[in-house]
Amino acid sequence: MFATELPRGVRFFCFRKNMNKYFVSIILTLLSLCQTTRAQSVAKYAGEFLAIGVGGRALGLGGAYSALANDVTAGYWNPAALTRINYPEVMLMHDERFAGLLNYDYGAIAFPYGANATLAISAIRLGVDGIPNTTHAGVDANGNPTTDPSSIVGLDESQITYFNSADWAIYASYAQKYSEKLSYGINVKFIRETISDTAATGIGFDIGILYSPIENLFLAANAQDITTTLVAWSTGTNELISPTLKLGAAYTMDFLKGKVSPATDIDIRFENRQFASIANLGPVSFDPHIGLEYDYKNTVAVRVGYSDVKQLTLGAGLHLRKIDLDYSYARFSEDNDLGDTHRISLRIMLQSSKFARASE
Repeated sequence: MFATELPRGVRFFCFRKNMNKYFVSIILTLLSLCQTTRAQSVAKYAGEFLAIGVGGRALGLGGAYSALANDVTAGYWNPAALTRINYPEVMLMHDERFAGLLNYDYGAIAFPYGANATLAISAIRLGVDGIPNTTHAGVDANGNPTTDPSSIVGLDESQITYFNSADWAIYASYAQKYSEKLSYGINVKFIRETISDTAATGIGFDIGILYSPIENLFLAANAQDITTTLVAWSTGTNELISPTLKLGAAYTMDFLKGKVSPATDIDIRFENRQFASIANLGPVSFDPHIGLEYDYKNTVAVRVGYSDVKQLTLGAGLHLRKIDLDYSYARFSEDNDLGDTHRISLRIMLQSSKFARASE
């Protein structure tokens, strides 16, 4: 495959009077920036790799996790939910897609800060490695080098070079608990995409809210890429990632010596996805996620979900003293031409009084 033919990876209120006034000013600044970018044409699907999801637990639930998140992956799903963390956490995840063609990796770390705040850093990489570039490796019938497609009858393996195509996203997250029922959070994310010797960079912002109106019921909202994220390529090409509003709800109840947690999310996008969404109203599309988890005595969990790509997901989790192991499974097509997807994540909790959240 020639380098020029390759796709770019996978082309996927708080008003507290004192300290929180700075958060309000940030929101107003981001919204004003959004007005300046709205007039530009939006390239569809420029940031698809950002929508794949992270964490074996969340993916086993079909991505219905913005209201249920209570671990370090909240930096991705809903930064406001990071306030649920009481100890430092680390998570690693590996995912091979399309029969191993794509490698998808995730790592994150989160720290409680004071009595009510949390800081986190997350990294996502989606890449195809070791891609052969045969642009200058063609030979004609006499064994001479040629770049004329009509004359190429073979390849000179010594002239084949290899390169990578990778999409990166780094999230810096801050979350603050406003009250026992309400939390908010913000992400600043840095995007880097590369194909051989060309590259693109971008910066985006997410704002999340988590609210619990009654015990065990949680409502969530996460405005992703709220300003419309510009991704600028070294070739001069610019792409825009349009905003996505993720709304979620989750409820936890006791059942058979364990806990049952139904959850649902809906992704509302504003980029005219008539043919790539489950439902749409003009340029606005709606993609649901549904998940159900049963966790027995905080020891073993089983999960089932339905994602926005009309995909059934299954998952399981094992809780050890300071480690969670989570697994999820998905199939991309009925005939399985694209292979199964197995995701495994490891969550490590530093449950020590030295690192516990400071009390008020």
